[in-house]
Amino acid sequence: MAPPMQHVVEQVTQRIADRSSASRAAYLERIRAAGAVGPARTELPCSNLAHGFAACSGPDRLAVRGAVKPGIAIVSAYNDMLSAHQPYAEYPAWLKDAVRDAGGVAQFAGGVPAMCDGITQGRTGMELSLFSRDVIAMATGVALSHEMFDGALLLGVCDKIVPGLLIGALSFGHLPTVLVPAGPMPSGLPNGEKSRIRQLFAEGKASREDLLEAESASYHSPGTCTFYGTANSNQLVVEVMGLHLPGSSFVPPGTPLRKALTEEAARRVVQLGRDADRAPIGEIIDERAIVNGVVALLATGGSTNHTLHLVAIAAAAGIELTWDDFSDLSAVVPSLAKVYPNGSADINHFAAAGGVQTLVGELLDAGLLHPDVKTVAGPGLDRYRQQPFLEDGELVWRDAPAKSLDPDVLRGVDEPFAPDGGLRVLDGNLGRSVIKVSAVSAEHRAVTAPARVFDDQHGFTAAFQAGELDHDVVVVIRNQGPQANGMPELHGLTPALGVLMDRGHQVALVTDGRMSGASGKIPAAIQLTPEASAGGPLARVRDGDVVRLDADRGTLEVLVPDDELAARDNAPAAPGAQYGTGRELFAAFRQAVGRADRGASVFAPPTAQPVDVTA
Repeated sequence: MAPPMQHVVEQVTQRIADRSSASRAAYLERIRAAGAVGPARTELPCSNLAHGFAACSGPDRLAVRGAVKPGIAIVSAYNDMLSAHQPYAEYPAWLKDAVRDAGGVAQFAGGVPAMCDGITQGRTGMELSLFSRDVIAMATGVALSHEMFDGALLLGVCDKIVPGLLIGALSFGHLPTVLVPAGPMPSGLPNGEKSRIRQLFAEGKASREDLLEAESASYHSPGTCTFYGTANSNQLVVEVMGLHLPGSSFVPPGTPLRKALTEEAARRVVQLGRDADRAPIGEIIDERAIVNGVVALLATGGSTNHTLHLVAIAAAAGIELTWDDFSDLSAVVPSLAKVYPNGSADINHFAAAGGVQTLVGELLDAGLLHPDVKTVAGPGLDRYRQQPFLEDGELVWRDAPAKSLDPDVLRGVDEPFAPDGGLRVLDGNLGRSVIKVSAVSAEHRAVTAPARVFDDQHGFTAAFQAGELDHDVVVVIRNQGPQANGMPELHGLTPALGVLMDRGHQVALVTDGRMSGASGKIPAAIQLTPEASAGGPLARVRDGDVVRLDADRGTLEVLVPDDELAARDNAPAAPGAQYGTGRELFAAFRQAVGRADRGASVFAPPTAQPVDVTA
């Protein structure tokens, strides 16, 4: 018998359902009307269908032409520049064979872009990064738009890619859909040592060659980077939401088990379309699954980027998720994992300690996860207590360890690293922002200091190198919001800020930009909304104004009388070049994008109006 749900988790889930009732009902009506009986392509006129199998040959040509076998779309973020996505090169052939063996026919329906925030960090290309999520959603929609498919396999790992794939797939919410991961690279140079070299370089005590050697020893082979940033947060969150096969998130690429799980995902998506209790993606992602994803994120100290992405994913399913929901859940969800930047371990150590399966068991037994959900593995989240193995070449699942095998990395609810999830919402006369404190020491969670204001990260770097910031300071980086320049990550500021903190100064960061899943020991109020470029109060902060950030009280304030602050003129928006590195192509996105607390999306929020799918 399942334990009773923790009352705050239950309350938050209910209020999400209540506020979303009209828009969710409209969404479900729309996708249920779109569901086809039998292969979708049989409704196509002959000329249309002929185009759909013109490039096929052999048994696949006959299968697509016929009216019996379900058609499965493969949508992939493969490219061979990015380590996380390079393993996908082999997947389409594996998936097509496995779908064929399961009685279906698979076609590679389309590719989506996959950019790397690690490569673009601190560069102008980072201004395209957040918007790439919505481009990926649209590209996914284009891939699935041919009305040829009865299910989908989505191949993606990192940052904006998985959220974009999900948002796009939810427009086709009537389709059974399985996400197919690729797995992390082996552990390399410990992340703490990499961070140490970065700080030495920022101080001028290490050479570029020293830094490059450290970085290449950390990022060294195919697979996902091993720190717990947005990429690995994606994998954990979507597994707990029931969109991966159990235990598949952190199996390394290039292993027999990885290949077996990939082939099983193909077989499973065919089966999902035939089950009496069908589980299309739009039915799997409901209010309970969204809350389960948030709880898993909070329990592991995952990426702050998901305060944007999960809001946008929920909206695509007709569900309104707010930052208050994150904050209230964070207050009751204990911190159960320490994975860099929240600790010294990496994601492979987390998996070895019991990983997702042990985590799910702990949270289910404490009533912190909804057990009664649909998943791609079948009904009920209890299935995600099991981990996969190869037994005489056959894929089997067995119960994972009920308790962590390494309490320095993963713990139970009865002995957490912290009583809360470490993600908080800050409110005050500067607006609303989020802060992740899971890696911030208790003595650094409240900072009161004079502001030093910059309109871009390069101005900060120059001031640091000139020795102008060697004192208590709240660094303000504004005009970094989605309307200004696409809301780039500012993770490159961390080494210099860390140097200032290590010198004994009170240091904090306040920005309308992002800090990413690699946010570390510096208290950082990020994603501040309304942003400066939209006339938010941050545009009226001046050098020397005293700013108080208190993560424990949940406040962010500039200590200037409200009437004086309101009477000030807004500082001019940073001119910022809007051309070069493709930025001119995204002018329409900057004009259309919504607020950070609504997901920073160019798509409209959920609507209660049903749409005529036959029009």
